Amino acid sequence: MKAFYICIALAALLCSCKSNDRVLTYFEDIDTLPQQVEVNEYNVKIQPSDELVISVMSENPAATSSFNLPQNNPATLESLTGNTQPRLQTYVVDSQGDIFFPGLGRIHVAGMDVEQVRDYLVSKISEYVKDPYVKVDLVNFRINVAGEVAKPGRIDVTSNRFSVLDAITAAGDLTPYGLRNNVLVVREENGKRTHARLDLNSAEIFDSPYFFLKQNDYIYVEPSKVRKDNADYNTNDSYKLSVISTIVSACSVVASLIIALAIK
Repeated sequence: MKAFYICIALAALLCSCKSNDRVLTYFEDIDTLPQQVEVNEYNVKIQPSDELVISVMSENPAATSSFNLPQNNPATLESLTGNTQPRLQTYVVDSQGDIFFPGLGRIHVAGMDVEQVRDYLVSKISEYVKDPYVKVDLVNFRINVAGEVAKPGRIDVTSNRFSVLDAITAAGDLTPYGLRNNVLVVREENGKRTHARLDLNSAEIFDSPYFFLKQNDYIYVEPSKVRKDNADYNTNDSYKLSVISTIVSACSVVASLIIALAIK
């Protein structure tokens, strides 16, 4: 009879392990897709309030000096509040999607990626300078990852192509308590806030318009029911301990008073 119960326990344990493995698996149905699929090119697009660092160089530095901002900003908000660390001058895209570029005037950059801005500036500056080299960097590409990940927080992105999988990797992967089929992405663009829930268990995630991230996207990994139940249990347990401790302390004070009165 004992052997029978032992077998049942082992079977239950194996089923439990298999179930947990399934929960922790990514892209369970990826084998149903073709081995080769076309991947759409994607680069993050510039939008109002973005910050760009643009450098123009050539064999003759004097010829391109008028197309560059001062290397450091001598009077920034940080310097006024006590932080004297120098900061690179940036071009801030205004609400119309424009920047004012020295020597060229107002340029509309919203909707372009950094490579397109670079090529446009090269074509314009080439009218004045021979073989200019232009470097354009988007310096405010940041996202936030919260919830059931190993390292929640802000991620400063240095690539123009950054996916939700890159973000999860940078955050140290999901914890065993993170719901892989319910990853929330919140996005603000063009004056609107949108959101989507991604299923990391499904290969369909690759076709989602939220697969590649944009500036200031917020990713939240929801905790599983087990994690929520544990949190509730710990909260209730702490509350009970606090109540018991208060009662014990009160009883101790009353006992001390009774003993003191008895001695008198």
